[in-house]
Amino acid sequence: MRKTFVLFLTLLVTLAGKLKADEGMWLLPLIEKLNIEKMQQMGLKLSAEDIYSVNQASLKDAVVIFGRGCTGELISDKGLILTNHHCGYGQIQALSTVENNHLENGFWALSLQEEIPAPGLTVTFLKRMEDVTARVVEGLNDQMSFDQRQEHIRKVSAEIASEAKGDTHYQTFVRDYFAGNQFFLVVYEVFNDVRFVGAPPSSIGKFGYDTDNWMWPRHTGDFSLFRVYAGKDGKPAAYSPENVPYKPAHHLPVSLKGFEKDDFAMTIGFPGSTDRYLTSWGIDERMNIFNYSLIKVRGIKQDIWSEAMAASDKVRLQYASKFASSSNYWKNSIGMNRGLEALDVPAKKKEIEKEFDAWLKADQARNKKYGNVLSSLEAAYTGRKETYLASNFLRECLIRGTEALSFATIARELEEALKAKDKDEIAKATETLRMAGASFFKDYSAPTDRKVMAAMLKTYANEISPVWHPSLYQTINKNFKGNYEAYAGNLFTKSFFVNEDAFNAFLAKPNLKKLQADPAFIAGNSVREVSLKLADANRDADKKIADANRLFIVGLMEMQPDRVFYPDANFTMRLSYGTVGDYEPRDAVIYKHFTTLKGVMEKEVPNNFEFIVPNKLKELYKAGDYGRYAAADGNLYVNYTTNNDITGGNSGSPVINGNGELVGLAFDGNWEAMSGDIAFEPDLQKCINVDIRYVLFIIDKYAGALNLIEEMTLVE
Repeated sequence: MRKTFVLFLTLLVTLAGKLKADEGMWLLPLIEKLNIEKMQQMGLKLSAEDIYSVNQASLKDAVVIFGRGCTGELISDKGLILTNHHCGYGQIQALSTVENNHLENGFWALSLQEEIPAPGLTVTFLKRMEDVTARVVEGLNDQMSFDQRQEHIRKVSAEIASEAKGDTHYQTFVRDYFAGNQFFLVVYEVFNDVRFVGAPPSSIGKFGYDTDNWMWPRHTGDFSLFRVYAGKDGKPAAYSPENVPYKPAHHLPVSLKGFEKDDFAMTIGFPGSTDRYLTSWGIDERMNIFNYSLIKVRGIKQDIWSEAMAASDKVRLQYASKFASSSNYWKNSIGMNRGLEALDVPAKKKEIEKEFDAWLKADQARNKKYGNVLSSLEAAYTGRKETYLASNFLRECLIRGTEALSFATIARELEEALKAKDKDEIAKATETLRMAGASFFKDYSAPTDRKVMAAMLKTYANEISPVWHPSLYQTINKNFKGNYEAYAGNLFTKSFFVNEDAFNAFLAKPNLKKLQADPAFIAGNSVREVSLKLADANRDADKKIADANRLFIVGLMEMQPDRVFYPDANFTMRLSYGTVGDYEPRDAVIYKHFTTLKGVMEKEVPNNFEFIVPNKLKELYKAGDYGRYAAADGNLYVNYTTNNDITGGNSGSPVINGNGELVGLAFDGNWEAMSGDIAFEPDLQKCINVDIRYVLFIIDKYAGALNLIEEMTLVE
């Protein structure tokens, strides 16, 4: 193992001077060695220390994890955070009511006192990253089993994280990179008092909705504003009226200068997950099992949701965030499969594997070290097809698809407390359920979920072998003659987990016999039992795939010394760099690199909620009242494209020019390159961004929230 580690680091250093493309999601502590020279040649005026430093304020101090899956940036010295509208969407929905619908109407706090607390929302700052690979791998050897290796890594990683935390309030983790070949300590500071400051109406912030999602040309003002608060000592604190706006170590100056084609652009953010080193067998599984199950099931569920949302303002608000989240990855999966096929990625991966196999056989030592890698991967992927398919359909149909069943399973702690007759534990579990119920029922429509349940039960039965059917199917077949609608109707009539009043009445007098007789609780537990069995059935293959991937990546680096390697995304801070530019998606078609407000007007469809244009925006357009936010050509730019390498989690990432100034925020990728999480395509891959001047125009001219403009550092 020690030899493998030394080889791995040697290969990284060797590659440092051989960058050929703008592909890559780079670790900030390594950009001095790996990237800075190329970036400066492209137009960057900053040093590596200006971007990442633990000794002085740097760009990293202005970029945060927003919530649990997005990126945001500080744009004032008073803790003002800019992120995407779709990143704030769930919070905005949670703070909305039918009578006071911030999603539909927008919201703007004209003073600090008007800002709305957002319970549960967090903002996380990266304090530092440190390569701890040498310490983690010390003591590992190639004779260890997978479990022994993982236990050693877990133990040493926990020690490192504990030492780094000490008596501080920081959160510390050790994350692995290159499939477990490299390890970094990551130190975070998490703030819990975050407040909603402003957002345009969805007719601007989500203009184009699902039709335009992942598409270019785009005309969406995808932004929202929040503010992070701290205690008077500047440290994280629970919400209190006494808290004050947080003063960051650095905030991004906001540029009004715009951009030109070929201008340097970089993003800093928290990309979630990529699989750039996935083998052909992994791609087959991704396309034909993971993506297939998601596409099939969510398409059915979303049709039911859409019908219910169209019929009720209340349901439309309740399911707005759920639908947006579901649809986003549903469409992404469709586009990914299409892109992987169109770009012939599986065949390209097979060619790499063929080359790898020939390279192994040409050298006895290499063959001894890596000779079982490809055969292990093939056997593991092909051997788990049935159970992996069942696991994915169970998740999509009966765990995430049918809300009532998942909600019911959270009562298992109460069940155990009632069995033990432990009054304290009963009270604790009851209170936990009461809080969960308040959140659940706020955004729940039982009639809608009843229709979804019947459809999901039928879909799972049609796709998955009876061997993996939960026991609830025995009830359906025996008592309801296989009629899924009748079963769902009976469950929704008798279960207290689908009715808020009945649920709270049960919690007032919790009873073990009543809980265990509830049909949703029974069904939910039967789903959980099968889920655990499937996890056990897939576990051995999971281990073999993880172990073989680790060796495959080291072997690839040894085989391809001139190739640019970087770790897959894992939701830790990364930097990507590129340029502003257009692209040619197909023969005879060239897409310009920017869109304007004129395009918004051209897309208007007054009777289609996806393409409604607010009257005030139309008035500003007709008057040409763009103020200082117009481009040099007199137009108001809305969106633009760069070739930065991003993925999910990068949503809300700042787009920064060569001077370290904010010129936009990333919010989407393009349809033609949906395969990008697996294979970066430099001629097609585009990052779709909101022009910061459009953001400022909406805040200023549309909303009149000059108080927000005044606290920013504008560069003209």
